[in-house]
Amino acid sequence: MALDLSKMGFGITGTVPQDVVRELAPRVEQAGFRSLWFNHAGAGDALVSIQTAAAVTSRLRLLSGVIPVDRVPVASIVESVRSRDLPLDRVVIGIGASAKPSPLTTVSDAAAYLHEQLQAKVFVGALGPKMRRLAVRETEGVLLNWLTPGAALQAVADKEQDLKDLPGKSAKVSVYVRVAMGEASRPMLEQQAGHYAVIPSYAANFERLGFSALDAAVYGDTAAEIQQGIAPYVGTIDEVVVRAITPGDELAELLALVEAVAG
Repeated sequence: MALDLSKMGFGITGTVPQDVVRELAPRVEQAGFRSLWFNHAGAGDALVSIQTAAAVTSRLRLLSGVIPVDRVPVASIVESVRSRDLPLDRVVIGIGASAKPSPLTTVSDAAAYLHEQLQAKVFVGALGPKMRRLAVRETEGVLLNWLTPGAALQAVADKEQDLKDLPGKSAKVSVYVRVAMGEASRPMLEQQAGHYAVIPSYAANFERLGFSALDAAVYGDTAAEIQQGIAPYVGTIDEVVVRAITPGDELAELLALVEAVAG
């Protein structure tokens, strides 16, 4: 089964060592993927990883998924992007927020600032309908998590509805799909699913949508099983991001998953 990689991204955590990023990024580009995403989590810095990947690729779109602008001042993001001389024709700054009093206002203000200061493309990591609506109306796209193919299709329909009164405005829907291959990766996938299942906002969302985190992930022992699991997403949404779940985020493990998806 051949997947259309031109509509797909590959995603890793921002804590993957830079020497691994340096080797992985050109292989992702050569395989034909559209983009490479970096989580901004823990000790990782997505913008550092983007800088590393930009130096060894020429076409690959590079995205942060996502920088929490309720904890990271947006002015410092602008400074970091400028100091690293990131290629803004290929870079998308993914942002998000959840802290009170108003995550919506925080994200809206940050997106406007990034547009003004950098003329950068911005995506918003979103969960609920209000943040999704803000994302598609005020930025270039929305990054979603833990959705089944059916729920992803509904997200695209919601996007179209949210843009009905804005003729000419477009926005993309990208979805992180956790993908794990092989028995050694299964515990990592279950650990991630369990982590999100007890986050109140995600727990409420899973209950509302009627599926579990593991229902919205892909697991298989072979490349054929991985491709079969991903296939229902491709063509449903603008971009399927294969969020790699591997035992140790080592280069060989990540490359094995790249090759499995690419076929």
